[in-house]
Amino acid sequence: MRKDTMLALAILALANAMLAQDLAALNVALPSIERDLNVDLTTAQWVVNAYLLIYGVTIVTAARLADEIGRRRIFLVGAGLFAATSLLAGVAANVSWLIAARALMGIGAGLMLPAITGMSYAVVPREKAALAGAIVIGGYGVGMAVGPVAGGALTEFLGWRWIQFVNVPLAILVILGVRGLIPADTTSTSHLRIDYRGIAVFSVGVAALLFALDQATDWGWGDRRIVASLGLAALLIAAFPFVEHRAGDMALIPADIVRNPGVAIACVTRALMAPAYTAAVLFLPQIMQKLMSLSPLEAGAGMLPMLGGYAVVSFLVGSVAGRLDPRLGVVAGLVCLAVGPFLLARFDVNAGYPSLVPGMAVFGIGLGLFMPSVTTVAVQADDRDRKSLASGLTFMAQFVGGAIGLGVTTSIVASSERAAVDAHLAAAGADVTALERDAVNGVLSGAESAQRVLSQFDAGMAQEILGIAGEAFAAGARSGLRLDAGIAGVGLLVSLLLLRVARRDRRDAAPLAPGATR
Repeated sequence: MRKDTMLALAILALANAMLAQDLAALNVALPSIERDLNVDLTTAQWVVNAYLLIYGVTIVTAARLADEIGRRRIFLVGAGLFAATSLLAGVAANVSWLIAARALMGIGAGLMLPAITGMSYAVVPREKAALAGAIVIGGYGVGMAVGPVAGGALTEFLGWRWIQFVNVPLAILVILGVRGLIPADTTSTSHLRIDYRGIAVFSVGVAALLFALDQATDWGWGDRRIVASLGLAALLIAAFPFVEHRAGDMALIPADIVRNPGVAIACVTRALMAPAYTAAVLFLPQIMQKLMSLSPLEAGAGMLPMLGGYAVVSFLVGSVAGRLDPRLGVVAGLVCLAVGPFLLARFDVNAGYPSLVPGMAVFGIGLGLFMPSVTTVAVQADDRDRKSLASGLTFMAQFVGGAIGLGVTTSIVASSERAAVDAHLAAAGADVTALERDAVNGVLSGAESAQRVLSQFDAGMAQEILGIAGEAFAAGARSGLRLDAGIAGVGLLVSLLLLRVARRDRRDAAPLAPGATR
């Protein structure tokens, strides 16, 4: 490929790496955010959940707009917003401010990601599509690998706020790079028709669903707010196909792309692997810091067997892209993504960090095989130059699947820890108020409110509570990871359908022997 094309792919890979490192770095910093802002895990988790919720809601609309009015235009708007809101997040005075800033960052990231993917596949010829996908998705893998280490170092030596501050110069760099290396969009907006009704119905429906899944952990499934949110989500999501049918060609998600087998199966498999991926990225640093006493920097470096493997294998996939059917990469990746969390669930606190390494290594190989391959499958399946939309649908499926899985896994872990600590306090006859009991549930994070309550007990009792909370957290994490492994296994079964479709396509496309008929 030409030098300017390779430079363009490199700057797009850097943009992807920036998005990935931001999320990966912040996961490592969550325990520090809990302590600094005096909140528990379920509240601090909204720093991540709010970002992912808005990211997932924005991404399909952004993808459609990118294909219609220009991928570079949408990218530049998103990158500018991402930089500005990163600065706001870095100076947040309380957790509400931080969550709001992260939600706005989700809009910026949601605008950027489908535009990045669309531009990367557009700047190369079709026969090089798999290579372009591997380079840009590999950049995301590099960001995921660097993020925990950088996040751990920044948190330990400068504070978690610097994770947000470093986004500003990076965003400026990729803005300048895209302006200089990616040609200006040739699309016209003079006849653009936007499906505002479809955008509104889809966005509110998905947002209501994700909100209910996230908050059910705290409020309970029977809470009227959760029931109302689920009801609203069901109503709007059920109405969406009818709204889109009326919109015709201007529909947010045209019916033909949904019916495309390559796009549909790519979305389903990505949604089914997402719970394991999201849970691993969140809970592994928690396990390392809360149960194995690693520092934020050590926990970040500890993620390298998984995230470093992701990056390396992604680039290796790119090096053999012309000889490897991407559908085989999807299947092979899902095998590892089902086995990896099952191995992770066997971690032993007494054995320490080495017990996590085999599962992380297998998981990282799976990510490196699966991510670039499934994106290439989706983009190549559609022949109407809707690269951003095809990839955006798969990304949205991953974020929705990840949010659902993370909500379930977090609920398992939090309820397990809460039940064990409550039972221990009751058995010991501890005289604590309901508010103090809730505070103690943040004991593993070292939250100030939990420490104040623990100080009421003698040293032996306080140590017992810490031990009980640690055992319950470990048991909940194991249960969640086993569940996520099973869900990824279902994704593997679906991916086998992709191979069946591929074999049928090859059979139908094969030339007929003389005199033969079909």
